[in-house]
Amino acid sequence: MKSVKNHFSLVIALLSILFSMQAYLIAERSIEAYKVNLAENYSVIAVSKKELQNSEILAINSIIADAKELSPDSVIDRLSSDMKSANVELLKLTLPKFYKLSLTRYPTPAEVKELRSDLLKNSSIKKVEDFSHTHDTTYKLLTLFKNVVALFAIVVLVVTVLLIIKELRIWQYKHNERMSIMGLFGAALWLRSAVLFRLAIVDALIASFLAFGVFMYLSSSPLVLEQLNNIGISIVIFDQVDDFMLILGVAMSISILLASLIVLGHKEEA
Repeated sequence: MKSVKNHFSLVIALLSILFSMQAYLIAERSIEAYKVNLAENYSVIAVSKKELQNSEILAINSIIADAKELSPDSVIDRLSSDMKSANVELLKLTLPKFYKLSLTRYPTPAEVKELRSDLLKNSSIKKVEDFSHTHDTTYKLLTLFKNVVALFAIVVLVVTVLLIIKELRIWQYKHNERMSIMGLFGAALWLRSAVLFRLAIVDALIASFLAFGVFMYLSSSPLVLEQLNNIGISIVIFDQVDDFMLILGVAMSISILLASLIVLGHKEEA
């Protein structure tokens, strides 16, 4: 029963780290996928005094993916109800050209400013509407959400590592007499601490496979998929190979590293 309790404490601690890490990965993937959606819907309007070639506009900045001229017909139709056809044609000639610029990705506020500056350097472009206020607000919210999740993961990591160290020290004190006797008979340090490393490795494996099962369930959960659909994104919640290898590697590394620190600390005290 005591053995199960020892395993339970370490497994829960490792699971906390793995869950916070995977939550950060999911948040990062969600933000990147949402940025793709925003990039598809976000565009910059450029007003030019004369007609510009598509290649000329694309050469202004590498972030511009496409340029589409907006037709002024709908505006002219509302204004030309009482105008002669000759005046309508003259109006079409005098109106500036409006271009809708699609971007390769959702830009940062700095990239928006740079794009605006590059566009206005063109002598033909006299006005640019980049919707910077709305863009900056959205980008800051995405960045804030990502930073909050990252901070949460770091706090969980620090607190949980301290708990794991405490658990391993408690286990070491319980077996201190046995380890001392083995030392009197000339057993090497790694041999005296073999059971501690075995405990750490076994718990890391248990925590990794439990996390694998939970995240596999979440990745196919209708409730989770529905939430993602509601915000219009589709992401890989849990990759069976890459993500599992990552959580397994993290769990094993933390367990072995902390066990090694405990063992080395015990050696110095001796």
